[in-house]
Amino acid sequence: MTIRLYFDEDAMDKHLVRALQARGVEIVTAIDAGLIERPDEDHLAYATAQGCVLYGFNVADYYRLHTAFLAAGKTHAGIILARQQHYSEGEQMRRILKLLAAVSEQEMKNRVEFLSAWA
Repeated sequence: MTIRLYFDEDAMDKHLVRALQARGVEIVTAIDAGLIERPDEDHLAYATAQGCVLYGFNVADYYRLHTAFLAAGKTHAGIILARQQHYSEGEQMRRILKLLAAVSEQEMKNRVEFLSAWA
C-alpha cells in the first residue's frame, strides 16, 4: 500500500498539492477535512484516523505531539516535518517524492521524518 499524505493548513500550498497529485500521490488537505484554524492535535488526530502521514511546518508542536502519542501508547501513521518558507515548492516536492520512494507505509508508522534529511 502506498503512503497517503495529509497536509495541515500551513503546509497545503495548492501548487505543491497539485504537483504531487499529478505524480500519483494521494493527498488530503485541511480544507478537504474541514480543519481550518484548528489546533495541531486535531490535525494529527484526523491524519491518524485516516491512516495518513501528516505533513506540516510546526516542527516543535508536532514533535511534542509525537512524543506524547508514544508515551501514551498511541500510534500514528507518521509525520513529515519541514521548516516553513525554507524550501521552494519544487524542492519540497522532490524531497517528499524521494522519501515516499524510500520508506514504506509500515516503516512510517510512529516515525518522524525531517524533510531536511531528504536532499
